[in-house]
Amino acid sequence: MKTRIAIAALGTLLFTSFSNAAAHWTYQGKTGTSQWANLEADYAVCGTGQRQSPINIETRKVTGTAAQVIGVSYAPANADVVNNGHTIQVEPANGGTLTIDGVEYKLAQFHFHTPSEEKIDGKSYPLVAHLVHKSAEGKLAVIAVLFRTGKANATLKPVFASLPAKAGDKHVLDGTINVGDLLPAKRDNYTFIGSLTTPPCSEDVRWVVMKTPVSISSAQLAAFRKLYKMNARPVQAVNGREVLVGR
Repeated sequence: MKTRIAIAALGTLLFTSFSNAAAHWTYQGKTGTSQWANLEADYAVCGTGQRQSPINIETRKVTGTAAQVIGVSYAPANADVVNNGHTIQVEPANGGTLTIDGVEYKLAQFHFHTPSEEKIDGKSYPLVAHLVHKSAEGKLAVIAVLFRTGKANATLKPVFASLPAKAGDKHVLDGTINVGDLLPAKRDNYTFIGSLTTPPCSEDVRWVVMKTPVSISSAQLAAFRKLYKMNARPVQAVNGREVLVGR
């Protein structure tokens, strides 16, 4: 059962199965976020789970500091850019790794939500990138990078210059991308255990939310919102979870 859940979770998180038999879901309306748990039996945890994501991080309730420094090792990589019907997803080939508590997670993909799904002290941002990683044992870890509007983001320039316009469209990125260049210079973060923010909402995902936002231009943001005006799940109950400061 654990293997089945891990495979299902990764498949949904990676958004690679565009035409599978899973129930159709959206962010609003009859198949929107409030109805996910009712769409399919495998989605039940979207409504019953106690460690769901995203959350509002209340900084006054942060309980301590993570024992180990979070390590990242990214490199320039070729990548595919995919419009999967829910977001724009970038899939680097051999893009690098994330290490948490001695466990190495390989970068699988990153994608975007507007507005940011995560909030800090009730504040949301115009956009967030979720950098998705998987360990050799199938465990998932996600880095959330928040964006504020300002200067154009040079790292994302080749991505946002030519976004696949229709669900199912895919093209090869012009040049390479180094995901490490998306991270803020200051790596302080909040870390906690959560879930996928899309169906099946599987739990036991390690989350790392960067404290410091990075910049994206209004034109880049508009290019994404032309395709996806809103694709963010509302914040979920914390239910007493421990949120730590990472470094």
